[in-house]
Order: sequence, then structure tokens, then C-alpha cells
Amino acid sequence: MTEQETIDIFKQSGALLDGHFILRSGLRSRQFFQCALALQEMKDVKRLGAALADQVKDLEIRTVVAPAMGGLVLGQEVARQLNCRFIFVEKVNDVLELRRNFQIAENEKVLIVEDVITRGGRAQETMDIVRNHKADLVGLAVAVDRSNGNFDPGVAIFRLLNMVVETFDPENLPDDLKDIPAIKPGS
Repeated sequence: MTEQETIDIFKQSGALLDGHFILRSGLRSRQFFQCALALQEMKDVKRLGAALADQVKDLEIRTVVAPAMGGLVLGQEVARQLNCRFIFVEKVNDVLELRRNFQIAENEKVLIVEDVITRGGRAQETMDIVRNHKADLVGLAVAVDRSNGNFDPGVAIFRLLNMVVETFDPENLPDDLKDIPAIKPGS
């Protein structure tokens, strides 16, 4: 799958939004990726999942781990495509945790799947959980990497779309964004 095909899925589903957005990181942006909209059609989930799975198919992955909520749909599809196990981490008191009696074995080959990364906070939390279990973290796979190269996961990163998107500190906005009400569409 090409980057343009990925962008087309986001645009056709209304998942690539323009305006003034408050990101999970607290930063502001003119663009927002509402991946849930791109992942509501199973034909698109299948295509995106297959494209990521194709990039990692030779890594002998045993388990895909995704942070809830954003990585759930895509992570499960990547695991299905790879014919491997899927588990997730979820927030408890605003901190990601491995729950529901999910287990990660020592040296187990694990891939983390996330929908979008900007600063990589949830991906990093998930990687820390996997590493704390002494698993073999083989990589991070994302649909959209909008970190502008500022997030180094310390493992191989696989992406469908590497998009440079400007982000701004809310105290230092460009003039055009100052005049547009900021919205937090949810992630």
C-alpha cells in the first residue's frame, strides 16, 4: 500500500480533519487524524492491517499488543493477518496497564501496534510494559507517524504514512489558529 492510498482512505472516510485541534499531547495542530473514522469500514481495516502485517511478516511475532482505544481495531487486524495472538493494555487512573489476566512471557516476540503517534506517549507506555515483562520487543507498527522524527522508540518502526504535520505550543500559536476555536475531537 502506498502512502497516497493510505491518505486516500483517511480522506474518503473523513478521518483527516483540518481546523484547530487540541492533541492528546496538549499541543495544537491544523490537522487531526480521527483514525476511528478510517477504521469503521472493514474493507479499509483489512487493507491497512494487511499493509502493516506485510512489513513485519518475517519477524516471527508471537503477540501483537495495542494500547486501548486507538490501537485496538488495527492491532487486532494485524494480529489476524499474522495469525498470532492479540492483547491490549488499557488505562487505569490515566496510566496504561496490562489487565484481564493477559500475560506476556519472557522472551516472547512482541509487536506493538498503534494508530497514530505524535509524541509517542501511549506507544512508550506500552513498550515499557512489554519490556518490564522481559519480552522481546521486535518493533512498533503505526498507521500514521506524525512525530516528525522526534520520537525514537528504540526499536524498528513500521509505518504506513509518515506525515509531517506542524504542531504548536498552545502559548505560542500562529495568528491563523488564534482566530479559530480549538476543539478536542477525541482520540
